[in-house]
Amino acid sequence: MARTYTPELIAAAVRQVDAVRATGQRGPISTVARELRLDRRLLQSWVTKARAHAAAAPAVPATDVPVLLPDGLLHCGFCRQPMTAVFTCAGLVYDCPPPCRRPVLNATAVAHTVGEVVLRHAAHLVPAVTDPKGASAAAGHAHRLITRVTAGTDPGDLRITWPTSRPPRRVPPGHLHLARRLTGSDPQRTRTMLRNILAGIDPAGTATEVFHADAAHLLAPLLHGEAAVRWADYAHRSLTHLHGPTDPLTLAAAHTLATAHRRVGHHQRAYHLLRELAEHLAATAGPDAHPTLAVRATTALVLHDLGHHHAARTLLTDTIGRHRRHHPGHPATARMTEHLDRLWHHHTTHPDSNPGAAVNPSHPVVRA
Repeated sequence: MARTYTPELIAAAVRQVDAVRATGQRGPISTVARELRLDRRLLQSWVTKARAHAAAAPAVPATDVPVLLPDGLLHCGFCRQPMTAVFTCAGLVYDCPPPCRRPVLNATAVAHTVGEVVLRHAAHLVPAVTDPKGASAAAGHAHRLITRVTAGTDPGDLRITWPTSRPPRRVPPGHLHLARRLTGSDPQRTRTMLRNILAGIDPAGTATEVFHADAAHLLAPLLHGEAAVRWADYAHRSLTHLHGPTDPLTLAAAHTLATAHRRVGHHQRAYHLLRELAEHLAATAGPDAHPTLAVRATTALVLHDLGHHHAARTLLTDTIGRHRRHHPGHPATARMTEHLDRLWHHHTTHPDSNPGAAVNPSHPVVRA
C-alpha cells in the first residue's frame, strides 16, 4: 500500500533539510531522506515546492528547528544497536530494528536533551548561522563533542559517553588476527573486538601504528552511516601516511572509503575516490587487470547514481567488453552484465529520472 504524507509531516521533513543544511553538512536532502526512509526524489520535490511558496510569501521570523542526531551516535541501552529515526503515527521517533521491543523515543525530545549538553559544554561548536543557538540545532553538532549516546526508557534517560583522554591501551596482536578471521562468520563479535582495539582512538587523527589503521579498515564495513565513513577515512588517511598512496593496503582502504561514502549518498566523493583508485591500479596492476576493471565497473554505477546515465552505460559496456576479452570465463563478467541490464531497464522505465535516482546496490560490482 502506498504511503500517504500529511502536510505536517511534509513540512517537518522540509524543516529538517533546512536544519541539516544550516549545520554545514554535505548533501542535506540525501541525508534527511536516508534518516527518514523517504525517497530522495520525493523529498526533493517537497523542498522545491516549499522554496517556491516561501519566495511568494512574506518573511516570517525564524524558529528553532529540530535536528536529528548525527547518524550512528544514538544506541539502544537494551540491545546495544544503533537506533534510527522513522516516521510513525506518533510523529518522528527513534526506534530499534527487530527483535528489540524497546519503547520508541520522541526524536525531537532526544535531540533537545543532547543539544542542551552541547550548549552547556561547547556552545562555540554551533555556528552563528543558527543563532540564537537553540538546543535542537546544537544537537546536529553532538558528534564533535560526544562519542556515544545510550538511550534508556525515555528521552531524559540518556547516558553520554565522552572521548577518552587516556592513551590507547595495548591490545595483543592476536586480537586483530582473530577479528579478521571472524569478520565473515560473526560480524557482531568482530565489531565489539575492533571497537575495544580502537578504544581511545580519535578517528579525526592519523594512526602512528599499522595495528590501529588495520583495525579501523576492518571495522568500517561493519558500521553504518557516517560512523562507517569516519573510520574508513581514518584507515585510508593512516595507511597513506604509513605506506604511501600506492601501497596495496592503501588502495584497499581507498576502495572501502569509496564504498562507505556511496552508502550514505556521497556519490560525488565516491566517484572521485574510485577514479583515483582506478588510475593507481592501472599504473600498478595494468589497465586491463581484473581489479582495475572491477573498479571501473563500480565507477559506472556511481556515475549513474549522479545522473550521468548515458556515460554510465557507455563506461560499463566498454568495461564488460574488455573484461570478457582479457578474463574469459570470469564470473565477474556476468555480474557486470546484470548491472548493465539493470541500467538499461531503468532507462526504458524512467527516461526522465533525475540525478541521484539510484537504482544500483551500494556495494561494489565485484571485489577489487
